[in-house]
Amino acid sequence: MNKKVAVKFKNLGLIDYKEAWDYQETLFNKVVAAKQSNRDHREHKPTPNYILFCQHPHVYTLGKSGKETNLLISEDFLKSKGASFYHINRGGDITYHGPGQIVGYPILDLDNFGLSIKSYIHNLEEVIICSLGHFGITATRLEGATGVWLDADNPARSRKICAIGVRTSHWVSMHGFALNVNTDLAYFDYIVPCGITGKAVTSMQKELGKEMDIDEVMQVLKEEFENIFGMEIGTK
Repeated sequence: MNKKVAVKFKNLGLIDYKEAWDYQETLFNKVVAAKQSNRDHREHKPTPNYILFCQHPHVYTLGKSGKETNLLISEDFLKSKGASFYHINRGGDITYHGPGQIVGYPILDLDNFGLSIKSYIHNLEEVIICSLGHFGITATRLEGATGVWLDADNPARSRKICAIGVRTSHWVSMHGFALNVNTDLAYFDYIVPCGITGKAVTSMQKELGKEMDIDEVMQVLKEEFENIFGMEIGTK
């Protein structure tokens, strides 16, 4: 049986988007530096891996391939809604983060898991799909689009419950997923989510008709990360 890969977990709580992004960059650079040191010294020391969970105050983020026209409101209106806006270095288009949404940032050395970028994203989607199944929500993938969807095979009813956008360099990942748990979905009305028109957005709360325990959902997500990636998550 293959040995599980050690991963350090940290819950950042409700944290400003830029502060979390800077922290991600610090950890990302640490992992890349460890890989470079191994190459330079022809060593095989373990490289660190991290998973961060958090929530953000209202914020819109636009990926490298995104279009600013997918933000449908003015800067003044944005401020009136208490929201901020950032151009960021992940793939994908525009998305929303806010309270009641679990945002996950895996900073992983994909070489530790034997994963390609495509299989890494597939695994991320699988973590979400299996976690939602734990709560009685049947979720799937939508062909040609990243993320996790409900009723993906029915164009009239398909709706997105989790966005995924990642950045990788030197086979190290950052950014990640945003799962709508108790999210205020009205904030999605001000964007074209992920640049895809004509698709609805939903949340666990909306689908199940009750407010969810965020900590319980986080615990299930951690367990599914361990199951699907073959990792052992600790806090030290």
